[in-house]
Amino acid sequence: MEGEAEDKKKFIDGNGLAARAFASAGVEHIFGVVGIPVTSFANCAMKAGIRFVGFHNEQSAGYAAGAAGYLTGKPGVLLTVSGPGCVHGLAGLSNAMINTWPMIMVSGSSVQADIGKGDFQELDQLEAVKPFSKFSGKARKISDIPRLVSDAIVAAVSGRPGGTYVDLPADVLHATISETEAEELLSVVELYIPVWQRSHPVQEPVAPAEGIKKAVSLLRNAQRPLVIFGKGAAYARAEVPLQQLIKITRIPFLATPMGKGLLPDSHELSATTARSLVIGESDVALVVGARLNWLLHFGEPPRWSADVKFILVDISGEEIELRKPAVGLVGDARVILEQINSEIKDNPFALGDGHPWLQKTKKKSEENVRKMDALLNKDVVPFNFLTPMRIIRDELLLLGSPAPILVSEGANTMDVGRSVLQQIEPRTRLDAGTWGTMGVGLGYAIAAAVVLPGRLAVAVEGDSGFGFSGLELEVGLLSC
Repeated sequence: MEGEAEDKKKFIDGNGLAARAFASAGVEHIFGVVGIPVTSFANCAMKAGIRFVGFHNEQSAGYAAGAAGYLTGKPGVLLTVSGPGCVHGLAGLSNAMINTWPMIMVSGSSVQADIGKGDFQELDQLEAVKPFSKFSGKARKISDIPRLVSDAIVAAVSGRPGGTYVDLPADVLHATISETEAEELLSVVELYIPVWQRSHPVQEPVAPAEGIKKAVSLLRNAQRPLVIFGKGAAYARAEVPLQQLIKITRIPFLATPMGKGLLPDSHELSATTARSLVIGESDVALVVGARLNWLLHFGEPPRWSADVKFILVDISGEEIELRKPAVGLVGDARVILEQINSEIKDNPFALGDGHPWLQKTKKKSEENVRKMDALLNKDVVPFNFLTPMRIIRDELLLLGSPAPILVSEGANTMDVGRSVLQQIEPRTRLDAGTWGTMGVGLGYAIAAAVVLPGRLAVAVEGDSGFGFSGLELEVGLLSC
């Protein structure tokens, strides 16, 4: 009885409550820059078992948080100070939002009673983050914190993943409540485990059977079918059903840059080296976890045939509505590919080795590979882009499995690297992504090394890309 009475007398402040809320949700890492008013929060997070990785600049820390979310499936967390710290963090938050990666930006903010008086680093941060977040909320009193953290995590991972924002005013961080009340409030925070890591089966939404049948019928009757997959399929851990689909049907495939590795680049049906041909001449294209944006020429002529029929698999119904494909299948990429495979199973079909489409694709691929090999085999001194890329490629391939996480940025470095550097395992390529963001390289590499400690992380940087965040190399050396 005496011990219980003592516990009731214990108090916890907003810093400790926020740290325990994130820890209860399963957050293991926070990336950021500390200062007034969030230094104590970072300290409390470490006491709660969360590793804090301090950066020189919030921009790179935000890129790290976004990449961590993509690689783990759990929201990456960025911590910033108020005002300019929050503004700097918007680079990472917006990048995660555009790339549809789960991320939470947590920023301290001004004392609420002093807002409008010109307080230190005062800013309407909720308004500032609005264009770049799926959800944003402010803890106006200490008891709001656990529910706000829970809501931010749920929003970040639900539907199409993206960025969310949690605002923690200085007065709320310094407020206190009893340990007993804290325990009651924290009960709303549930441990988040990605679907693919859960030990018990989870009921996941499926696409309508009619849509699956129509999609399979289009693929079965196509003369020049193509499968395209992107980082959405990679995030969904769709590699196993995707590999099964290609094995059964023998349809040529094309990976978007960060989709590379779901099937190895060395696969005989990879059409990466015949990209212009298969895009321009395919009559049915199954697009899984990739948007028909600039990376895929909007799915429009002249790069695509005017008669091509798209089958789009996307977690977002809005994306399907925007593109108006022949068949739209809304749901998780892994689940829908399993449905497609199940539909094919009872009446399988496959393109034989002598099929004209395979022959044409193979011929073009071999022509382009010969041309590239002729250039790669030349030792150019001083270096051009190809000579160092060949050396890097050969050394990375020697490492085998687990394959390193390759981070590539810089206009020419990234473009040449996409053609030369090979991905053999899923989620092993990170680059400028949907937004073409420069400066992501070291943040991504540090995140990969921190959250996947069993893998080597290699950043292949152009000089300009490196210049955006080169100072963070020190963080990598100290943290990884």
